Parts: sequence; structure tokens; C-alpha cells
Amino acid sequence: MNALARHRRHPAAIALLLLLGLIVTGTAYSALAPKAATAAVATADQVTEGHQLFLTNCATCHGTGALGTDKGPNLAGVGAAAVDFQMNTGRMPMAGPGVQAPRNVVTYTQEQISAIAAYVASLAPGPAVPDAALTSGENGNAGTGGMIFRTNCSMCHNSAFAGGALTRGKYAPKLHEMDGKIIYEAMLTGPQSMPVFNDTNLSPQAKADVIAYLKSMHEEGNPGGMALGSLGPVPEGLVAWIFGLGLLIGGAYWLGQKGA
Repeated sequence: MNALARHRRHPAAIALLLLLGLIVTGTAYSALAPKAATAAVATADQVTEGHQLFLTNCATCHGTGALGTDKGPNLAGVGAAAVDFQMNTGRMPMAGPGVQAPRNVVTYTQEQISAIAAYVASLAPGPAVPDAALTSGENGNAGTGGMIFRTNCSMCHNSAFAGGALTRGKYAPKLHEMDGKIIYEAMLTGPQSMPVFNDTNLSPQAKADVIAYLKSMHEEGNPGGMALGSLGPVPEGLVAWIFGLGLLIGGAYWLGQKGA
């Protein structure tokens, strides 16, 4: 017993315990910490192909070095995710100047888009295209995603994700039937008036939860009946006034004629 007590009071015991605690903490953090989205490393040939495509199709607005002009912003540091989002939704190349780039027909193949994204990513570090495991909606918690959506997204995209008007002619698009990768990249890069939800303020798992929530709500449909555009009390009140009040007036008139 005395020998055990002497070992406990040994000066090196405290240092040993601290070292053991640091090892356990570091191991637990590396195992449980959220992982950032990763993408396959681009080859030199892919970057070269992307550079040629960029010079042909994008340099007019963004400059030959992608550093921006008076027609388009600097792309250094936006990352492959921003390019993939803008081009896979047809927002870029933009047909003409406007307050907001609308969703349009995609004019490039996925291989061409990936090549341009690889070239832009080679200019400076930026968000990578997310892994499919995070964007499928299969590995997310829909309940948690619903809370995140209502806290951070519903004020612009509507609680029924039908979109809505913003200031100065801008708008938040509807999210019905939108691909999970597009939603993830929008959160990651913050296009148009949308704030950036990077991996520091919204973890990759939290983004996957939001996608799972949107997917589950789309599959569930509208349990309340007719959606009426999912625009809230305005169309509902209009229906109540026109049809409900009309039925009351018709009923009153019928009763009056019957009594006469």
C-alpha cells in the first residue's frame, strides 16, 4: 500500500496523466470530428483542358487569368464547388447582365464542367465539390435538418421551400425537386444573395441533415391538401374570401328566396 502511494506522489505521474489525456482527446477528436468535403485530385491534363475551355467561354467576363473584369468577379479562391454549382444549374455562362442569374439550361457536359472547375480550383484554395455520401440525403437526420432549415433558411426560401422575393429585384429560388449536390454547394459557396454556410459555421453533417429534411418533405408531399402555391396565408385567405364568402352569400340569398 505504501509503495502504491509513493508512485502516486511521484513528480512524473502528473506529466504522464496529462500526456495520456492529450492522447485520448486527440484520438477521440480525429475519430469524431466532422470531415470536410473532399474531391478527387485533378490531373494536369484536366486542368489544361479546363484552362482552354475557360479561355474560350469564360474569359470575356472573368478575364484571361480569371481575376475578374468590370463584367465578372474574380474567381481565384471560389473553389470547384462554386463553378460546379453555377454551371450545373445553367446560371453560367450568363446570357446578359442582370440583378440575379436565373436557373437555365445546362450547356456543358459534366466532364467539361469538371475540367473548368479543376482549372479554377488550381488558382487558389477553395471549397471542393462535395462527396456523394453527404449529398444523397441517405446519411442525414431529417429531424435535425428541419430545425436547421427553419432557423437559417425558411425566412428566404419559405417554410415550405417554395422560394420568395428579396430586395432590389432579387429572389430566393424554390427548392422543390432540387438535386442534393446543388443544395450542398449552394450552402457551401453562398451564391447570389445567399449567405455562406462553410464547414465552420455549419458542419458537413449538418448540411447532409438539411438535404435529408428537404428530400423527406418532398417525398411526403403536402399532407394538408392543396398547396395553393405554398405561399402561406395570402392565397388561403383569398380562397376563403372568394369561395367561402361566396357560399355564405349564396346560402343567404337561397334562404331569403325560400322564405318569400
